[in-house]
Amino acid sequence: MGSRVSREDFEWVYTDQPHADRRRQILAKYPEIKSLMKPDQNLIWIVVTMVLVQLAAFYLVKDLDWKWVLFWAYTFGSCINHSMTLAIHEVSHNFAFGHHRALWNRWFGMFANLPMGVPYSVSFKRYHMDHHRYLGADGIDVDIPTDFEGWFFCTTFRKFVWVVLQPLFYAFRPMFINPKPISSLELINTVVQVAFNVIIYNVFGVKALVYMLAASLLGLGLHPISGHFIAEHYMFLKGHETYSYYGPLNLLTFNVGYHNEHHDFPNVPGKNLPLVRKIAAEYYDNLPHYDSWIRVLYDFIMDDTISPYSRMKRRQKGKVVLD
Repeated sequence: MGSRVSREDFEWVYTDQPHADRRRQILAKYPEIKSLMKPDQNLIWIVVTMVLVQLAAFYLVKDLDWKWVLFWAYTFGSCINHSMTLAIHEVSHNFAFGHHRALWNRWFGMFANLPMGVPYSVSFKRYHMDHHRYLGADGIDVDIPTDFEGWFFCTTFRKFVWVVLQPLFYAFRPMFINPKPISSLELINTVVQVAFNVIIYNVFGVKALVYMLAASLLGLGLHPISGHFIAEHYMFLKGHETYSYYGPLNLLTFNVGYHNEHHDFPNVPGKNLPLVRKIAAEYYDNLPHYDSWIRVLYDFIMDDTISPYSRMKRRQKGKVVLD
């Protein structure tokens, strides 16, 4: 159903990712950016507040009709839970307690994970560091879709389905692209999350549990905030691998839209990324960027030149050190 996309493979490139070179250039010219590489203590209180808000929501939805449970899961809970995934992204970079207390960040990530319903934070940390080190690397970067995704989701309707099911692909893709042995922290993350889910079910009932899980599934699928999944690295313009977004939804997403800035300076917390752009404006103002994640979703689904294959991919050279 719908027109078929023209791409039949990824965009294979034989150059290194651009972020390391740009980082060296910017730091040579603006060494003061190093002062922005510090923890964001506000992150701790924001995460605690979001967890408490979702706990209050569990109480408020427990006696609603099912239609209202799902309505609030999509319109409210989805925003909180998607925002929490990006808080976990910040925590994965050790921005809550700093690099010298790395394990504190892992425990705090598990706490932030609680209202999402699915154990996620520890595994995300392991794979996300690979994404930064080996952006687009075949068999390493699990942010790159599988060949099956590129081959099958090749029409307008199928791309729509792919967008709806994005959270499932992100969850299961690592098992096919870059499976890793399960770590002890991942087991703890799972046990803690299952125990929390059981408590929510016993205290608030099944509607609260469904609200929690639906908020995660719906919020990471066909949702305005989910435009960042596609906006960050899908090649809408040939030769450009990473794109920033400078719209208002950065307020809900810890400035993840400043994505060129983030990949250039992964040790700078989201709170300070606008300052990076301001200081080094000549490096960013002329790069292609977005002002609407909704438009990104629409263009991805409707444009017959864009598909899950629209990613720059490279074969990794040299020694690979995985997390």
